[in-house]
Amino acid sequence: MREYLLTLCITAAVTYLLTGPVRKFAIVAGAMPEIRARDVHREPTPRLGGIAMFFGLCAGLLVADHLTNLNEVFAKSNEPRALLSGAALIWLIGVLDDKFEIDALIKLGGQMIAAGVMVMQGLTILWLPIPGVGNVALTQWQGTLLTVALVVITINAVNFVDGLDGLAAGMVCIAAGAFFLYAYRIWYSYGIEAAAPATLFSAILMGMCLGFLPHNMHPARIFMGDSGSMLIGLVLAAGAISITGQLDPDALGLYVGSERAAVHATVPVYIPLLLPLTIIAVPAADLVLAIVRRTWRGQSPFAADRGHLHHRLLEIGHSHSRAVLIMYFWSALIAFGALAYSVNSASMWIVLGVVFLSAIGLILLLLPRFTPRVPVWAQAFVPPRYRRRRRAAEAAVAEAACEAEETAERAPVAAGISGVNGATAIGPRSRFVDRH
Repeated sequence: MREYLLTLCITAAVTYLLTGPVRKFAIVAGAMPEIRARDVHREPTPRLGGIAMFFGLCAGLLVADHLTNLNEVFAKSNEPRALLSGAALIWLIGVLDDKFEIDALIKLGGQMIAAGVMVMQGLTILWLPIPGVGNVALTQWQGTLLTVALVVITINAVNFVDGLDGLAAGMVCIAAGAFFLYAYRIWYSYGIEAAAPATLFSAILMGMCLGFLPHNMHPARIFMGDSGSMLIGLVLAAGAISITGQLDPDALGLYVGSERAAVHATVPVYIPLLLPLTIIAVPAADLVLAIVRRTWRGQSPFAADRGHLHHRLLEIGHSHSRAVLIMYFWSALIAFGALAYSVNSASMWIVLGVVFLSAIGLILLLLPRFTPRVPVWAQAFVPPRYRRRRRAAEAAVAEAACEAEETAERAPVAAGISGVNGATAIGPRSRFVDRH
């Protein structure tokens, strides 16, 4: 655990320290696009934050390669090299898009090529554990297509949710944290070395997001851009692919018997194998709704609009920071709920806790829709929007009267008319400057 934490801290430190110089470089390079109709920020903000995140990824892999225990991941598996190759390609495409705004279909092709590069180096899904059936071996073409599809869906889901300051980095950090706990449990508790690369990828991904978040929280000083959103989406997908297609249910030793019975008995353990999909459930739902919405309108599925979930939260009445925190809450609830169920599926308290937190989430989500009638004695302790309209109207009238009196007092004294304390203006202008 100490080596994973060291890798995480170094990745976060490198990302954090490089983000400042990268921001200056982005300003000099002109990577500050004009504000579009769908944007929610008010001032042009530089992109290219993915440059710092990519070098943080490289630093994390380099440090892990020189650590005693983590060095075995590089010696026994080619997956870290496959991840670095695919990440470098997708990062380069993202940098070009942040600067020159390349076509969406070209980006989609680059995402598929990056996934194909990882598949060629061994980072692919070999089989799928299906409860009640057993391990289903995949052919080379089936594994390749499934791997590419998972990578492309995850990348675009993260890219679609990157619409508010700190939203994408925070949600992916929550996802990586939940997946790290699951992968580390499989690797440490059951002694399965196939889970070691996924654990390393999750730790590095958390470091990338934690190092970038201080610069990206509202109000953001720099955006990660497509170079960052596509990069962290690919790393998240790589961790899922690494552990999903490499884990043998018989190696867990939870059930002695046939393979079908073993898979069926370990259903709670296999639920987090879909954890990346449950983690990005909110972004994936946003992606599906966006495709349906745009296709229904006769637009291209890649045409940008202001119909995403975070835009809807702002339209309901949430502030920028509250909308981001609500998205964090739902992502954490889904991810850690699935993780808790995998640890102890027989506990009814976990289910009740998830239901209770879901109810709280719905209340927070719809809070701007409610305007409760607060008693007179409690109106001084609640925000103005929850006070009665009569009291608010009286306050508004009183405030308007005060402003009118202040304006009259600051009005310049006309020529020939007696002013304050009998003073009379000599010229056509008052000697008293209006400082309003």
